[in-house]
Amino acid sequence: MKNRSLAGSLSLAAISVVCMFISGTAMAAATLVPGVLSVGSDMTLPPYTYSDHGKPSGFDPEFIGAVASYMKDTSKFVDTRFANLILGITGNRYDIVASALYVTPERAKVVDYVPYFMTGGSLMVSATSGLNPKTVGDLCGKRIGSINGAAWIKFINNASDKYCVAQGKPAVQVREYDTSAETAQAVLSGGVDAQYEDVSIAGMIVERSGGRLKVTSNGPLDPVVCGIALRKGNAELKSQIESAIAQMKSKGEYQALLKKYHVTAPTDVEVAKALGTAQ
Repeated sequence: MKNRSLAGSLSLAAISVVCMFISGTAMAAATLVPGVLSVGSDMTLPPYTYSDHGKPSGFDPEFIGAVASYMKDTSKFVDTRFANLILGITGNRYDIVASALYVTPERAKVVDYVPYFMTGGSLMVSATSGLNPKTVGDLCGKRIGSINGAAWIKFINNASDKYCVAQGKPAVQVREYDTSAETAQAVLSGGVDAQYEDVSIAGMIVERSGGRLKVTSNGPLDPVVCGIALRKGNAELKSQIESAIAQMKSKGEYQALLKKYHVTAPTDVEVAKALGTAQ
């Protein structure tokens, strides 16, 4: 009997060790490197994300830094051009993307999202161009510059079809560039007639242009939800991020950060619309 009891105790101990190992492995699997939340982000998009003397700065680094702290992790940013951000997730270069990434039904087929704020678009032109477009429909036959791979290109093309082509006017031409700064330079050099840009980024670009550029649209065009993107099926990491954001909200940190950067929180209805799941 003693031998059986001893054997039984050893078996239970062994099972416990195995369970602890499996549990630890499952928790570690939430991020590529245990204790580190790696973040793909285009560091050329102030005020959302940019490098200040080599240090990740702006809304997303502040926001993700807070999220990581509640997860008991540290955050590590990986500078990646916007058009390659999703590829970095699917290729396991980093755990998440936080870079003012618009939530779209097409992207939601490839990645999972944790929505966290809303923004919209602006139109910018050279201050000496004589142009004053309020909407994309005011730029029929003109060239609009955009950062490569932006979700709003679809919005521009749809607006061109509806307000230009359908009215017998020439279509808007979209020219894509690697960064927002390059797009702005194309406006200044006459390579394009206008730039479509995120509202907050446009404001920063105009401020830094020394009066050479101006925003002509009124209010955000095509309001959109932005989300933290992560690999499909990584339920553990998604749960940890959602829990961290819930804690930020309970302490007022979430609301304070959104107010600081002049963005707003999305509603459930707006999130469902962005994901293409609205009834």
